[in-house]
Amino acid sequence: MQRDFYTFEKKTFMSKIFISDMEFFAFHGHYPQEKTAGNKFLVDLTMYAETKKAELSDNLNDAINYQVAYALIRDVFKNTKSNLLEKIASDILTNVFNEFPELQKAKVKIKKINPPMGGQIGAVGVDIVRKR
Repeated sequence: MQRDFYTFEKKTFMSKIFISDMEFFAFHGHYPQEKTAGNKFLVDLTMYAETKKAELSDNLNDAINYQVAYALIRDVFKNTKSNLLEKIASDILTNVFNEFPELQKAKVKIKKINPPMGGQIGAVGVDIVRKR
């Protein structure tokens, strides 16, 4: 496709917004001991959205509110029981996309620390990306 020198395409730039190293203790897992003893989880959430309005206004109402995003994640960990990290990650992504209509893309990384797998393992986890 050939473009005329004077024709400019409208470009949309997305900003990266993140919350990292959120720590939760919860009772998710496949094995009975995980459901009764619990595990420590570390969560990172990365969100991509146009932030120009917030950049210009300096108003929290024009931005993705980190506190609201954190509360959504905390609620998934505290108020649900899941066998798989994939399910937890999917629930988190569904909630953040429902809460923030300006969100275009999001990634959640969940690590289960020292999982009960019969050996010394620092962590297991998932890293799931979803686009609108």
